[in-house]
Amino acid sequence: MPNSTIDTNIDSRLTPNEMERYSRHIIIPEVGVEGQEKLKAAKVLLIGAGGLGSPIAMYLAAAGVGKIGIVEFDEVSFSNLQRQLLYSTNDVGLGKAELARHRLHDINPNVEVKLHCEKLVSTNALEIISGYDIVADGTDNFPARYLVNDACVLLGKPFVYGSILRFEGQVSFFDPKKGPCYRCLYPEPPSAGDVPSCAEGGVLGVLPGIIGSLQANEVLKYILGKGELLNGRLMMFDALKSEFRQVKFSKDPGCPACSDEPKIKELPDYEEFCNPAKSINPKNNASDMTENMQDENKEIDYSNSEITVEEYKARLDSGEKIFLLDIREPFEKAIANIGGTLIPMAELKSRLEDLPQDKNEEIIVYCRTGSRSHNVMVYLKEEEGYTNVKNLLGGIYAWNERIDRKIKKY
Repeated sequence: MPNSTIDTNIDSRLTPNEMERYSRHIIIPEVGVEGQEKLKAAKVLLIGAGGLGSPIAMYLAAAGVGKIGIVEFDEVSFSNLQRQLLYSTNDVGLGKAELARHRLHDINPNVEVKLHCEKLVSTNALEIISGYDIVADGTDNFPARYLVNDACVLLGKPFVYGSILRFEGQVSFFDPKKGPCYRCLYPEPPSAGDVPSCAEGGVLGVLPGIIGSLQANEVLKYILGKGELLNGRLMMFDALKSEFRQVKFSKDPGCPACSDEPKIKELPDYEEFCNPAKSINPKNNASDMTENMQDENKEIDYSNSEITVEEYKARLDSGEKIFLLDIREPFEKAIANIGGTLIPMAELKSRLEDLPQDKNEEIIVYCRTGSRSHNVMVYLKEEEGYTNVKNLLGGIYAWNERIDRKIKKY
């Protein structure tokens, strides 16, 4: 049974209106007035107000959690609306954080919603998280997950983990004081490109509702001090089979974050940790680029392997002719296109004849966010001998934000 650490010394007494609003909670013996007052006294931080964040936030607000913090800096796009139920069509182009606060106040005006309209990074994570009792992780990338984990371990805060991709989701609960942490489950992040994001791999619209609801359930159980938390257990859901299964995992005695002699005593650069420049594995499960043909004796020059969207645009405006390689899928090009030769990543190895035959000619590779294109850049240099390949940093996403808003984010 979890032991809640919620401070109920603050004035969390229920008003007559709240007694009526939460009556279906209060008549549950395991909740009652005392439990509802714990919910009112609780402070929960939500990292991300997107697919997972939407159901987490709405259910926590409806349940009467007294203070909900939201870390979110993005704007609503049309591609969000298939699953992010906090937002509507009229919200496209507006900031998510303020919209989320209005929506949660519509659900329950008694809830305090504090906004952190910034990206969670190493320099602000400890300060932001320290003001809350528990964290719900609604992020969709590995640097953010390791950052949340390490910050929570350093602060001794529990957090609820969730992830979604295509038809599958995962949920777990991590309390550094009582069990393993995220690094005990996943000691190292996968190589860039090995695991696509939801934007790259897609996600069934109802899946974040299922997984996010399970995350909210873990948060409520922790606050109430009731039930069995998913501490040391990873719950996995397959939407195609409508099947749940669980695996148990233990605390790693050598974990750099939560062991008795931790190595992580301050928050490092998580982008560098998850995407080291020369450790990218050029393998891709969608193609026969899965053979590891790397010659460890080759000297590869990575010193000039990236270009910003501003630099590329300036060179285009000057009239320079550059070979631009788009390694996305055709449906992605139909959504947003900045030109170039389209060769989907899975087809690249069989279509090398479509690339410049002079392997010293410059090639600039792009995708949606720059992750897959980085992978391809490394592959072309390491395996095919191209000497002048550059990754367009940020891809379509950066082009939308810094060059042309008419090019859609998706």
